[in-house]
Amino acid sequence: MNKFMLERLVSKKEKLIQKYTFYKTFLPISINEKEEKLNKKIEYLQKNKELTLKQYAINAGIKVDYLEAEKANKLQKLEEKYSLKNKALKQSKLRALKKQDETEVNKIFDEKIKTLLASKEAEKEKLNNYYAPSDHIDESLTVYKEKETEINTILEAKEKVLKDNYNQSVKKQTERVKNKVKDLEQKIENLTKQIDKAKSSIEDLTYGINDEVLLRLKDLTMRFGGLLAVDKLSFDVKKGEIFGLIGPNGAGKTTVFNCLTKFYNPTAGEMYYRKNELEVTKLNDYQVHNIVKLGIVRTFQNVELIWELSILDNLLVAAHTNYQTGFFGQLIHTRGLAREEKVYRNKALKILKDLNLLQYQYAYPLGLPYGILKRVELARTLMTNPRLIILDEPAAGLNDAETEELSKTIRKIRDEYNTTIFLVEHDMGLVMDVCDTVCAISFGKKLAIGTPKEIQANKLVREAYLGEE
Repeated sequence: MNKFMLERLVSKKEKLIQKYTFYKTFLPISINEKEEKLNKKIEYLQKNKELTLKQYAINAGIKVDYLEAEKANKLQKLEEKYSLKNKALKQSKLRALKKQDETEVNKIFDEKIKTLLASKEAEKEKLNNYYAPSDHIDESLTVYKEKETEINTILEAKEKVLKDNYNQSVKKQTERVKNKVKDLEQKIENLTKQIDKAKSSIEDLTYGINDEVLLRLKDLTMRFGGLLAVDKLSFDVKKGEIFGLIGPNGAGKTTVFNCLTKFYNPTAGEMYYRKNELEVTKLNDYQVHNIVKLGIVRTFQNVELIWELSILDNLLVAAHTNYQTGFFGQLIHTRGLAREEKVYRNKALKILKDLNLLQYQYAYPLGLPYGILKRVELARTLMTNPRLIILDEPAAGLNDAETEELSKTIRKIRDEYNTTIFLVEHDMGLVMDVCDTVCAISFGKKLAIGTPKEIQANKLVREAYLGEE
């Protein structure tokens, strides 16, 4: 088997795993949706029962909760209505006093207020009479009980049919999805065996990079005319770590990010990224719009949200690269697309909940606090199933409390979403608190790399930051 065929097998396996995850995620969402529909139908039947029995209950003088609530609500609205009318009369009286004699005005408006009160009492009496029991309570009570028994029998039969249909539908769908998942598991297992068997028969595709390394920069150089922004920079970012890149203003930190995400094409050097279990790829060969497909996402120094969309829609937009439905499927809005939309909407709501943003789901970004917008950007990156999240000065513009909250959020994202985080930051408190490894640069050159404590104690770093000799 040649290299091309092996790459095809690995790509096919990744797509099958994505499908497998989709079906496993969709099943509980679909069952929950069916259950909600069932509950709404049963609730509708109960309301119909109440409406049918309403007059019988009134005639029999039975104090039913929904009747008591209905009567209280109507009385409250009656009070509010006449309170407004009374207020309007008082305002009219004040205006009339400016133009007419006080005695005459008082006489006219006293009569109007008297009429208003009489009208209110008449409406109140009419309302009380409507809810008053009939003169033949015993007979009405017998009729009510007979009618209630009859309706309950019909209602139980209808509820049974609805529940049977629900259980049957859930059973069929569960069985169908289980078979699909089982079939996918078998296919993934077979592909895994083929890949493992073929690995030994072809040349190494990892450029000699061990399994722990997710990203490697080797002699990365970036020139802008005569300005050397990044000078032969080299380091490794390991899987699952929080890696910090620090340096004074103008050190070339954001330029490194722009090279990684192909906003810039580096002048020289290589950028290696572990694409999958088998292959390490060179980011130098990719276009900017294909970087996200590798599982690399980023945020920017300035908030880059779509201001015309709600927070929830901002997250849903980010999921567009994950859709399996093609152009024509989206054009005619197939059932497959509807299923995918449900899955990604559910995922977006879960992410918002995890990042304490659920209360803002229908809000628009414009006018929200800056700290909230920064968290929304972080939430949006998670919609793409990222393997590497690049954060460009995430704490810029945040106060101490917001920075502390951001620190917790970054750790939570790394741990719960099984991702690697690579950040540039000026806030040394945040860097030293969250990072596992820190690389310090100055004028595009690497000064030191190590743990936060090692970087704090490094003489070259202290000279670059504090001007110490």
